[in-house]
Amino acid sequence: MHQVDSTLISEVRLASRDLVRQFGLMNQNVAGTDLSLSAVHAIIEVGRTEPLTSKELSNALLLEKSTVSRMVRSLIERGEIREVRSSDDLRVKHLHLTQQGKKTLRSINAFAEAQVSGALGQLDDLSQRTVLKGLVDYSIALKNASAVTVSTAMADRLVIEHGYVPTIVGRIIELLLLHMNKHYGFGQAFESRIAEDLAEFVSRLDSPRNEMWRAESRGRIVGSISIDGEDLGDGLAHLRWFVVSEEIRGSGTGRTLLTRAIDFCDQHGFSEIHLWTVKGLDAARKLYESHGFELVQEYHGDQWGAEVIEHKYVRYRPELVN
Repeated sequence: MHQVDSTLISEVRLASRDLVRQFGLMNQNVAGTDLSLSAVHAIIEVGRTEPLTSKELSNALLLEKSTVSRMVRSLIERGEIREVRSSDDLRVKHLHLTQQGKKTLRSINAFAEAQVSGALGQLDDLSQRTVLKGLVDYSIALKNASAVTVSTAMADRLVIEHGYVPTIVGRIIELLLLHMNKHYGFGQAFESRIAEDLAEFVSRLDSPRNEMWRAESRGRIVGSISIDGEDLGDGLAHLRWFVVSEEIRGSGTGRTLLTRAIDFCDQHGFSEIHLWTVKGLDAARKLYESHGFELVQEYHGDQWGAEVIEHKYVRYRPELVN
């Protein structure tokens, strides 16, 4: 973090307040419509990325699910948005703009484009580019600062526990599937394999060479890691099902879980810890390497229902390394 002058902070706050007022965000209705600011943004997001679920809209707008649910219901009643059940999963409803909604979106875009064009037209080309860069950089900085604040606040409420508890298998599967589906498109094949392997492992948790840890926030599991000390044999430990939910990434929870697992392996005398992952998870790779893991093998695999490059890492017990 860089030091920020207090005068600059005051000037940025003043400019931000002025922007809010100039954009008309203090008014009850915005963008030349009779809609609220959140409803205007909802129509923009649905039109930009449809089909969209209410959960995805909630994440995009940074609003509570209950707030978005009420707003979506209101927009449906106005005839701006319609819900369509997914053909892949009837439990999921996708949001689409109606013809009226598309008309409203065109009106919103025309109003906003005229407003921005009128302002930028008073500046030369270099100043226009400077405005764009400043807004983009400031937006990214705000997003990053917000993420740190949220993850730090959650970390303050986190506890690390070990052993089996009801629903842990389902929750680990959910966390892993959400993460791997987002990044690699893993689906049914991955979920079925993980469910089978996790259920089998949990049945062996009474062995002192096996253990699982979970991170909990307000009673909800938000991360996990396990050590299987039996399936590889020969004094080798298998690090498995290491995942943390998106809302706590960057809080240090993953590092804490990994440290617990490594300490367990050292205490039980495992000569090596093996783990398998996929190429591209850079944050995880850096975490593994910072704890002494080495990449020992790279190969193409499709066992999870999608072709990826798999990586095998090994951490050798320090006193056994020459």
